[in-house]
Amino acid sequence: MSAVTSRSRRRRTISEINMVPFIDVMLVLLIIFMVTAPLITPSMIALPKVGQASKQPQSPVRIEIQKDESLQIRFKTNVVTSSVGGVATAIVGGEPAVKAEAAEAVPVVISADKSIRYETVVKVMDALQKAGVTRVGLSVQTGK
Repeated sequence: MSAVTSRSRRRRTISEINMVPFIDVMLVLLIIFMVTAPLITPSMIALPKVGQASKQPQSPVRIEIQKDESLQIRFKTNVVTSSVGGVATAIVGGEPAVKAEAAEAVPVVISADKSIRYETVVKVMDALQKAGVTRVGLSVQTGK
């Protein structure tokens, strides 16, 4: 008789998905994100402001990049015309006062026309860095 009763009782498969555990997990994740979101601060970059320098260098070497990408290097007493590749040798070997000081201590200010490609300014800065010049600044015009 036991065989007869087992045949008559067949297990029916449930074809429904139980959504309650899924909803519980989603609510827990939502609460975690709501609690942690205000704690995450967006990354802020502190950019330097124009005119905030403590003091200006006494006698910087000025590099002027013209519209046609020619360079003029202005020392205290003379002006030298150079190319982007030869700017480092012109700075280090350009004037006896610059030779006497270490190349690292020479302040260099780069002034470029605003229509110049950014790549040209970066090449000049790279050439100065390879020559050992560490004090490089960019000249800007203050807007009023």
